[in-house]
Amino acid sequence: MKDRIVLITGATRGLGIAIAELFAQAGARVAMNYAHDDTAAKKAKEQVSACGTAELFKADALSENGVDALVEDVTDRWGAIDTLVLNATPAQYEKSIEDYSEADFASMFRAFVMSPHYLTRAVTPGMKAKQFGRIIHVTSEVFQCASSPFSAYVAGKGGQMGYLRSTAMELASFGITVNAVAPGWIPVERHESVAPEQKEKYLETIPLGRWGTREDVAHAVRFFADQDAGFLTGQSLSVNGGRTLF
Repeated sequence: MKDRIVLITGATRGLGIAIAELFAQAGARVAMNYAHDDTAAKKAKEQVSACGTAELFKADALSENGVDALVEDVTDRWGAIDTLVLNATPAQYEKSIEDYSEADFASMFRAFVMSPHYLTRAVTPGMKAKQFGRIIHVTSEVFQCASSPFSAYVAGKGGQMGYLRSTAMELASFGITVNAVAPGWIPVERHESVAPEQKEKYLETIPLGRWGTREDVAHAVRFFADQDAGFLTGQSLSVNGGRTLF
């Protein structure tokens, strides 16, 4: 990973900060994207910078203009991005079929199909010039598990997997791989208000009998980014303690 230029969206909290730390420890230059909380972002950067080289890049990674500005800023700072980790996510809706609106579905499509498209489109010219690239989507087990009542979220993640598979085929001849890490429920900051009984119910469904950690996910992302993972593309790796065995 030495001198690799890695862009991670949603990198200042949740799974993103663990992924950023692991890449920084490995010697990469880590572009930490975030959209809102400057104070939390600065604290996250200090944490990751203790492991290696990291800089903050504030931008809306879910919008076309935000992505174009983000990639331009990172490229101006360090050069062409060769590793992209698509981790940014908005809040997910939990509604019955009757209660979902067109806007709900549109927001999931924007986050999980259009944002990956904007980012992939922006970084591929530099990757093609290098004849090397690693694109890793952080998806979710929900597409395989058909979780409910999350139909808009699951549909968005299904669209993301379709986009991943198509781009993996299109970019393969340029030495660019496109893969996914699909976590189960990994408790992070946004899950602090979840009822204990709901957590216990989920934990009972994990064959390995423990909660997954941010580091579990980060190591899977790092695996796909490795120089030696170049014969793997269009794949999805479930990081959920065996829940998709069922």
